Amino acid sequence: MTDECISIKYDICGKDKTGILMMGRDKLDAQPTGREKCAGGENNLIGSNGNIDDASAGLNKYTAYMPTERHASEYNMNHKNRGLALIFNHEYFDIPSLKSRQGTNVDCEKLGAALKKLDFQVDIYKDCKLREILKYVDKAASQDHTDNDCIAVAILSHGEHGYLYAKDVQYKLDTIWHYFSAHTCPTLAGKPKLFFIQACQGDHFDPGVLMRKTETDGETSMSYKIPVHADFLIAYSTIPGFYSWRNTTNGSWFMQSLVDELNANGKKHDILTLLTFVNQRVAVDFESCVPDCPIMHQQKQIPCITTMLTRILRFTDKPSKGA
Repeated sequence: MTDECISIKYDICGKDKTGILMMGRDKLDAQPTGREKCAGGENNLIGSNGNIDDASAGLNKYTAYMPTERHASEYNMNHKNRGLALIFNHEYFDIPSLKSRQGTNVDCEKLGAALKKLDFQVDIYKDCKLREILKYVDKAASQDHTDNDCIAVAILSHGEHGYLYAKDVQYKLDTIWHYFSAHTCPTLAGKPKLFFIQACQGDHFDPGVLMRKTETDGETSMSYKIPVHADFLIAYSTIPGFYSWRNTTNGSWFMQSLVDELNANGKKHDILTLLTFVNQRVAVDFESCVPDCPIMHQQKQIPCITTMLTRILRFTDKPSKGA
């Protein structure tokens, strides 16, 4: 697959509310493989730098402050601070086979602004090598999050078959998120840890389907254990094995939809409701328009949510700083 194959006018549904066509090109957040498939050998350059299963041994020695009542239906979002939001934005790569990700800076800027509106402290890192990513992640995980509600991490990059790309090498997501597990970062234990991933997960296309209109038991205790990997949520821009689309002018379909939903309803709906409507926006409002490359023409996309949350998460209002 070549870049020429993706030269287009723009997404067929890419119109704003006034009906003005928005210019740009749709791209794929993936390394071209030449094995693109319409119907739905990993490279082992680097894997996880920490075996989670091995790290689970002897967990009984780990304790953490209980941020929420044992059977509370919602997370405690009344701490002093909302928490950190780390955005790793990748536009250029040292890997020759990876094209630059035009449009990603639009995603990054708009996502950062949306998270700030939800009271996150946003830190943005651009075109980091893996060692730099791990340094920033380790620094964040080493902080005291006692007064924070949660943490969010967004990664905007190329990806394929379970791997994401840093500027210099590929890696698996658990390389990042295991830093924030309960035994590694106890001040985030029992608190939401949110990951938003804009990247391909494979080399399949989704042509879509045309829709036609028709007529335990009640043990109580003051303390309790939770799984080490509880309270994570990972929202992927696409399902495993499939491409993810990005517009060179307006940003990726997933990030556009996520930002719009956070801005419109971020403090109204719980996170799973928000992400359900993000799925709807991506599924209904976008379709690729690449008439010069039939295999890429009129393709669809659906995000994928992996949740280990144990309670309802709402971004409730924070008191004003002057109060």
